[in-house]
Amino acid sequence: MEDNNTIRLRVFSLNCWGIRYLSKHRLERYSMIGELLSREQHDIVLLQEVWSEKDFLGLKRELSSSHPYSHYFKSGVIGSGLATFARHQIHDAFLYRYSLNGYPYMAHHGDWFGGKAVGVVILKIGGLTANVYVTHLHAEYSRDKDSYLPHRVVQVWELQQFIRHTSGGADMVILGGDLNMHPQDLGTRLLRTSTGLLDSYTETAKFDGCEGGITLIAENPFINPKELGPFEKGVRIDYIMYKGSGRVSLRCVSLATTKGSVPGHPFPYSDHELLTAELELQMITQHTEGNRTREELDRNAAKLAELVDMVTEARTEVKVGLHCVERMRYTAARTGVMGLALLLLELAIGAVPWLALGANQPFPRTSFYLLGALCFAILLTAFLLYVFYTMEQKSLQGAEDQMRLAVGSLQERLKEFPPTHALNSLRRPSDDLDLCPLEPEE
Repeated sequence: MEDNNTIRLRVFSLNCWGIRYLSKHRLERYSMIGELLSREQHDIVLLQEVWSEKDFLGLKRELSSSHPYSHYFKSGVIGSGLATFARHQIHDAFLYRYSLNGYPYMAHHGDWFGGKAVGVVILKIGGLTANVYVTHLHAEYSRDKDSYLPHRVVQVWELQQFIRHTSGGADMVILGGDLNMHPQDLGTRLLRTSTGLLDSYTETAKFDGCEGGITLIAENPFINPKELGPFEKGVRIDYIMYKGSGRVSLRCVSLATTKGSVPGHPFPYSDHELLTAELELQMITQHTEGNRTREELDRNAAKLAELVDMVTEARTEVKVGLHCVERMRYTAARTGVMGLALLLLELAIGAVPWLALGANQPFPRTSFYLLGALCFAILLTAFLLYVFYTMEQKSLQGAEDQMRLAVGSLQERLKEFPPTHALNSLRRPSDDLDLCPLEPEE
């Protein structure tokens, strides 16, 4: 490696909490964010919860000099909330919307209306190709009874699939966003292990910020401490992850987060703390092929065995969700049949005066129409829920099928290792590898 091949990149990530008419001090905070970005001039800016395109356009005007390239990812009813700004030219962009994203009737949570997704922009940095991803996963509203866990596991599965299948030609990969998962949660571990991405907090040489790298802190005035549950100080759910390639070595030189209110202002930038990571890129000028040592084989076998366990665990969570949705689908069908029976009975009662000449209507007209409207509403609601649960069931089944194929493929690859290495992989903890386990070996 040579020093003149070194490039420094500053990456910024923030959940902006930009809900129009609901988020407190939204316009003032966007002004503060724009001022900070103009002053600091980060190379890559990854924003979440920019729910209003008008707010995005306002930031775009303010950052036209410091960050001339930008992209806003549109999705769902109110948008994905994802936006990217860059000092380097954006050559391509693409959005993948997750197949599962909560329930439309849980309007007070609002995740379904946001159309959660992952967006990717492709940049050229010093002749190198960088795939930069930004995402925002479904929120966790209850740690003990998380009814959205299967949805979030499927989102992570689709996220890692999307990254692996779109980053094959990239020299470097950067992911930023609000994952709504703790570092040791199944989804976070699965994402890191399957893609080979490194967590900037655990890899950085220098850290300046909240204890434990938490990004949702109790001291934030926009946070209700009761929502943090057993985590009195806060939780770490926002991340910047990265990995290099055969051409580029990538490491995190420093990582910083804010600590609540901004100096000189009465409130912070958002209800989340922002992250700024400084990454150092170095070109790999020489690459020597050699025989793999026993230690390297052990590490690779251990990594594959660990990944088999994690995919199996994720598959179990998806099966639990599948069982629940099948039950709800059955309930919706049974309710629909009941509504249809009541509606037919209502029509039969209404036909009595026509079938028996001179007979009077047994019910008051107003009550008769109200009961008919109620039966129709029950039938329509049950039908819509049945359709929605059927779609959810197919998405869960599709993800479970993919996981089953992945487990089979990983187990076949594990058999390629000598028996001693496969056995050692079950006895010793695995270390991080440069090789992405689900990608073809070179």
